[in-house]
Amino acid sequence: MSNTTTEALRSIALVGHGAAGKTSLAEALLQATGAINAKGSVEKGNTVCDFDPQEKEAGHSLNSAIVHFGYEDTHVHLIDTPGYPDFAGPAIAALAGVDTALVVINAQTGVELMTERMMRHAAERKLCRMIVINKIDAENLDLPGLVADIRERFGKQCMILDLPAHGGADVVEVLEHDAGDADFESVAAAHRALIDQIVEEDEDLLAQYLEDGADPSAAALHAPFEKALREGHLVPILFTSAKTSAGIKELLHVLASLAPNPAEGNPPPFYKGEPGGQTAAFQAVPDAAKHVLAHVFKIVADPYMGKIGIFRVHQGTVKKDMQLFVGDGKRPFKVAHLYQLQGKDSVEVDELLPGDIGAVSKVDELEFDCVLHDSHDEDHIHLVPLEFPKPMAGLAVETKKKGDEQRLFDILGKLAMEDPTFLVERHPSSNETVIRGLGEIHLKAKLEKMASQYKLEVDTKPPRIPYRETITGNAEAMHRHKKQSGGAGQFGEVHLRIEPKGRGEGFEFVDAVKGGVIPGVFMAAVEKGIRQGLEGGVVAGYEVEDVKVTVFDGKTHAVDGKEVAFTIAGRKAVVEAVRNARPIVLEPIVSIEIVVPEAAIGDLTGDLSSRRGHITGTDGRGHGMAAITGEVPLAELNDYQSRLKSLTGGQGSYTIEFARYAAVPSNVQQQLASKFQLHDEDE
Repeated sequence: MSNTTTEALRSIALVGHGAAGKTSLAEALLQATGAINAKGSVEKGNTVCDFDPQEKEAGHSLNSAIVHFGYEDTHVHLIDTPGYPDFAGPAIAALAGVDTALVVINAQTGVELMTERMMRHAAERKLCRMIVINKIDAENLDLPGLVADIRERFGKQCMILDLPAHGGADVVEVLEHDAGDADFESVAAAHRALIDQIVEEDEDLLAQYLEDGADPSAAALHAPFEKALREGHLVPILFTSAKTSAGIKELLHVLASLAPNPAEGNPPPFYKGEPGGQTAAFQAVPDAAKHVLAHVFKIVADPYMGKIGIFRVHQGTVKKDMQLFVGDGKRPFKVAHLYQLQGKDSVEVDELLPGDIGAVSKVDELEFDCVLHDSHDEDHIHLVPLEFPKPMAGLAVETKKKGDEQRLFDILGKLAMEDPTFLVERHPSSNETVIRGLGEIHLKAKLEKMASQYKLEVDTKPPRIPYRETITGNAEAMHRHKKQSGGAGQFGEVHLRIEPKGRGEGFEFVDAVKGGVIPGVFMAAVEKGIRQGLEGGVVAGYEVEDVKVTVFDGKTHAVDGKEVAFTIAGRKAVVEAVRNARPIVLEPIVSIEIVVPEAAIGDLTGDLSSRRGHITGTDGRGHGMAAITGEVPLAELNDYQSRLKSLTGGQGSYTIEFARYAAVPSNVQQQLASKFQLHDEDE
């Protein structure tokens, strides 16, 4: 690494649907570059990237893994990511660490759910994208049909960069070759279409090309090729077989010669300021001599090395023994050890340049998405956060053994620290600890990790549905809290107005008091009481959201005016106002995609309709399978896995993603309100 420059660095994420062969592709790349002597296999559990015992048992990736290798005077950082929707968190997080997303598609199964999602996420992040069609050695393939489908779904800018030849045993590159044998399409036609697309990015080059008709040199095409990648005007399509290594050398050549270095990709979306306040875009410059700016995109709780923060250097040089700040932290930490990762192995290095991916360990202040820097000038610089699917599948958990409660919270904290799509909630009203993830398989993996790695057994049950409450009208209310018990008393009076806000706009507090009738020192107590009243719910015991509360009048007492009095008055006044503002209960609605045998479509659509679901479409997936998409209330899915298994003979699978909150039917609201009233009376 001592002779590597930023210009020679490449950072790549392998993304796409499960079973596309991403981990096997990583093995083939490592073996072809001499980083490993022989390819491992997922089936044998001996790959570099799937090193976790759980992954070996499952037969697929559960987490992202980082490896690196050298090729043609370049140094490539490669992140292998999980492909199944339940483990989308680490896959999406990896996009913050790379310049290029390599979207891997299984030649046998074609474009699948995570193919589309990761193409969209990468485009939203303005990453350069390339598509790799893997497993071209398989039988009964329709590669022309697959290419046509890719172009139909993602656009005509998806253009062939190489073509399979000799029955998928080889590939022929089409940028530098205008003739040759291919299994389908014409090498000459693919070459001409690609050149035409690239030269359009450079007016001078286009004019010269039209004038003399000769192909520009590879050197002349490099800059417009990079521009086309950056702007999404070109998404190259490549073909490989990780099993036979067909196309692997060609893919490596593309990564070395055409994938962007840190200065050629789109700059990462940093900004200066604080979320919710005034912000300004900040340009990180991949210059080794500038102040350090690095971003942590992965956290690992390692039983031996402690907390590991894995980061991408965007600016400056991170050196061993230097001091770095975490976010706006005032105290720096010393980089005692600096690592690069090769799967489970960590290799100590002396420095990391802009574009490098590395790690530090045993720094408790590190958190997912934090920014590391070496100067207080960068205290308030953040990276625009990625958008993750909202974890909606839930389980209430409790320890089997008494006295293990604190261990449970500590372990859940570590699991949540590692995974941005795994949440831990504590519900005092129901005395439940709830874990939430992207699906049942996601949660099952977390429970298995708790049992195998941390030796903690828990009992589980369905959690309470995360209903919410809101209002549909305006109302005013007041409450006077007056208490006298011999000594100093308590007095506080609050008048307030409540009105609805748009769905998802949250809570707004407005202090409109004039003349000091409520002294300013007590307004924080009033707001605290209002928040308490909203958190506890009014109709059915669920948090009230999307409301604006304006405090416009009140009274105090020179002696008995107390914070506690205004907190109580604020809480009781807002509860009364909500009661008078036509409150309703909201329920979470999720988008659902169900992949089932085509013969089961009728049964599944009928079952979803019986669960108050709404079908939005069906789509053929080939091989006798189809995808049903729709929306359904989360409350109707508690037993859905077993029901789906029954209707499809175990061949069905589904994923859910939070869509929105919607009002529950009146009969459901009455049932929820009745239970809450009984509970309230018991109190």
